[in-house]
Amino acid sequence: MLMMLRAVFYLFSILPAVVLSAAAPHRRSAVVGTFHRRSYFYVGGAYSQLDDFTTATGQIFVERLTPEKVTQPLPVMFIHGRGMTGTNFMNTPDGRLGWADHFMSQGFEVILVEQPERGRSSWVLGIDGPQDVPDTFLVQSRFTASQRFNLWPQAKLHSQWPGNGSVGDPIFDNFFKSVMPSLVSEEESSIRIRDAGSELLDKIGPVILLTHSQAGQLGWILADSRPSKVKAIVALEPIGPPFINAVFNTVPARPFGVTEVPLRFSPPISSAHDLSPVIVDTGTNFTCFQQRAPARKLANLANIPVLIVTSQSSYHSVYDACTATFLQQAGVAAEHVRLENVGIEGNGHMMFMEKNNLAIADNVVLKWLRKILN
Repeated sequence: MLMMLRAVFYLFSILPAVVLSAAAPHRRSAVVGTFHRRSYFYVGGAYSQLDDFTTATGQIFVERLTPEKVTQPLPVMFIHGRGMTGTNFMNTPDGRLGWADHFMSQGFEVILVEQPERGRSSWVLGIDGPQDVPDTFLVQSRFTASQRFNLWPQAKLHSQWPGNGSVGDPIFDNFFKSVMPSLVSEEESSIRIRDAGSELLDKIGPVILLTHSQAGQLGWILADSRPSKVKAIVALEPIGPPFINAVFNTVPARPFGVTEVPLRFSPPISSAHDLSPVIVDTGTNFTCFQQRAPARKLANLANIPVLIVTSQSSYHSVYDACTATFLQQAGVAAEHVRLENVGIEGNGHMMFMEKNNLAIADNVVLKWLRKILN
């Protein structure tokens, strides 16, 4: 019986890699991952009424991956970006092991979250807000083939995406099929993840949060909501810069600096206007907005170490320093690492999927986690 149970355990540990390799026929063999147990559950949400129709909305899907040997004191909770799901971290589009498996191989339990109204966290017509979905041009020009479109100065340096990053390439096609509709309203997304995500942290915390892109602000929100449950944050190119969208649409955004919804500032604020954003020079040739001095502090984030990671060729390369400066001004222990400054070149916004994804995990993220956990 024990041998049979171990066989079942092993089957579940390699299944995701086998399936993805089948979906990527250019890969000749499956990649066997870390021996682990997989479970899932839903958390948050409530029953909602629409006319005579009752359903559940606002819940989030949570996938828990537990390696056979857990050697690290805290699990890592991954939150995907806009248009994406938790599958981002399971495998790469060309069939290599993803960060979830790699982190398990280092002894971390992994928690994969799908944002409310996304993927396996259901969206209900007539109750939830409108959705949109990225098209092929946006994904190619920003994420996978930015060197060909060259929409910002650093884009020409992008060289680490596997394949040519364009429609018709099997790797791109496999990746694009994973793109999902997202809520249009970042405020709605923020409120939903604050509610359901806080309940999740009460259930499983404490954790290390690892966020990507649009989920960057969700990390600040959850840490502010449950500061005792969040012990560190790794923010891969978090949505920014403060107070404004940039590069593509220069319009006001995130009225609370790095979030759409209020955070707890000290001294307290009565409205977003109390932050009085002003233009500052960060030495990056980019217009940054920060709080007017003396800056209010983000008291609930003050004891949470933060790592912001920016790749060399991403559109974030011109403004992530603004986000780091805003957090530092607000009393947050935020460290900002540009990959090219530690010898890792050619990456774009989806760095954790690219050809050197494990080098980034080992030499930047895991190295930093070991430092702050010891």
